[in-house]
Amino acid sequence: MPSPALWYKIAAMHEYSVTQSILDIALRHAQRAGARRILAVNLTIGELTGFVDESIQFYFDFMTRDTMAAGAELHFERIAARVRCHACQAEYAPPDHRLWSCPECNALGGEVIAGREFAVASLEIE
Repeated sequence: MPSPALWYKIAAMHEYSVTQSILDIALRHAQRAGARRILAVNLTIGELTGFVDESIQFYFDFMTRDTMAAGAELHFERIAARVRCHACQAEYAPPDHRLWSCPECNALGGEVIAGREFAVASLEIE
């Protein structure tokens, strides 16, 4: 297992590439719409992605310099994690720890049905 310092660097690099994708998507769609400027980017992010809003915001502010997205706001909508039990099909919010057991039948694990989302939901342009 990586050290905490290395883990942070790995996570930060992952968020760097994700933020680059956000910017690429926003610029592409804004240009197609004939926008002069991007005012805001609305994101949908599942809790299980592990993305840190502040890191994405930091990279976005850096990457958008000298683009039509300079000064744009990021709005984060978080989607709560939901799991469906393999044994009894009950849906539940998993606890924070990694060992998920169904509150109805105590079966371990389940299918993640929400919480992995990551999308540019919409743009506000001028």
